[in-house]
Amino acid sequence: MIRGLALLSLALAFPAGAFELSFPVDCSLGDTCYIQQYVDHDPGPAARDFTCGSLSYEGHDGTDIALPSRSAMFAGVNVLAAAAGTVKGGRDGIADFAPVVADRECGNGVLVDHGGGWETQYCHMKQGSVRVKVGDEVAPGTVLGQIGQSGMAEFPHLHLSVRHNGGELDPFAPDSLTSCGPPGPGLWDQPLAYQPGGLLSIGISAAIPDYPAVKAGLASPDLPKDAPALVVWTFLFGAQPGDAILFRLTGPEGDVLTDRSVLEKTQAQAFRAVGRKLKTPEWPVGRYQGEAVLQRGGVELGREQIEITVGQ
Repeated sequence: MIRGLALLSLALAFPAGAFELSFPVDCSLGDTCYIQQYVDHDPGPAARDFTCGSLSYEGHDGTDIALPSRSAMFAGVNVLAAAAGTVKGGRDGIADFAPVVADRECGNGVLVDHGGGWETQYCHMKQGSVRVKVGDEVAPGTVLGQIGQSGMAEFPHLHLSVRHNGGELDPFAPDSLTSCGPPGPGLWDQPLAYQPGGLLSIGISAAIPDYPAVKAGLASPDLPKDAPALVVWTFLFGAQPGDAILFRLTGPEGDVLTDRSVLEKTQAQAFRAVGRKLKTPEWPVGRYQGEAVLQRGGVELGREQIEITVGQ
């Protein structure tokens, strides 16, 4: 009963349209970017996102909008002001991928005051990309900088924090940080789909690639006809125990391999690969198609495909 009263009070504090946020990254959610972590809604030592899902970690106080690779970060993806306001603070000059320095966990970032007790903070931006300074007025969509990997960041992403009167809240569920369940309207000016996990990339190579190379954005060039093996690999996020990845590789003469890999633990990001060694003098020359399908409880969460040429 006490929690219900608290939720009612907070709901009245945030009527629809009282404060709205536009999406703060110039990307296509679910295509060229994704949400890796949400605000933690578990009051205890565990972690859960606003849907009661696993896309969070203990004490996480923001929304992590991530890029699928470092190569996407190097290409440049703009961070945008989520609402009109005045730049209250900013920092640049911290190198991407550098060791974390105390009190610099946000890395390069910007703090915007929106009035009425509302603030947004944008962290982990690329070194040298911050375009605004203290005192600047910004509108929704104003470019603040670019996504980077500065400060306490294990992958290229924007960490967005939203505060009201000094208190952190979740823009997807602003009424409470101690409960979760079916999502409400939140603070976004446009509905944002929740994706509980998915595939980020797929490739075909002549050997199992190094994980850091995959995270960096490994390409899949054509292969020679005497390649020692043909390997299909995929990079994913939001893995849970029991998730299955269905792999298939076909060539000019039909199926080369089919396999099923079952994930054993919860992982923010994961990488899996399957392959077949060359057992004849050469592979049939022609086009090869790789496919990976991520399933959870028999439901498809993502599908990626790729095609290369072997022997030409």
